Amino acid sequence: MSIMWKYLDIISSTDDEIKRTYEKMTSVGSPKWDGMPHAHNPKAGEKRMINAIAEIDILKERYRQAVEYMEWFKPAWEQLSDDDRYCLETFYGDGNTYGSSAAYYIAEYLHVEQPTAYKRKNRALDRLTILLFGKS
Repeated sequence: MSIMWKYLDIISSTDDEIKRTYEKMTSVGSPKWDGMPHAHNPKAGEKRMINAIAEIDILKERYRQAVEYMEWFKPAWEQLSDDDRYCLETFYGDGNTYGSSAAYYIAEYLHVEQPTAYKRKNRALDRLTILLFGKS
């Protein structure tokens, strides 16, 4: 599930990253005060623009892949029940609390014992796998 959260973060932050990259491309470079002598590079501005364009291309490709992934993943995710989504988010979600604490939270939420919480997580994962990939 952490992949899903990663792609959601990419989708939400790409526009801002592209704007920052455009700003870097058009801004004046500042000297680095590292104590080392530097030679004058008359093509430094061009190099900065080329690097920014390459970075923007990478950001756009990353965004395209994230959107493509979410278009594939989201319909299957939405077909799961609320309890199944809660189990999977708790075990594999953004907080990544995999282990006994995740089972404890699920057990409390579903009012079951912890071994049953693990079984519910496994069934939810099986359902999601079938929705994504079909029956094996």
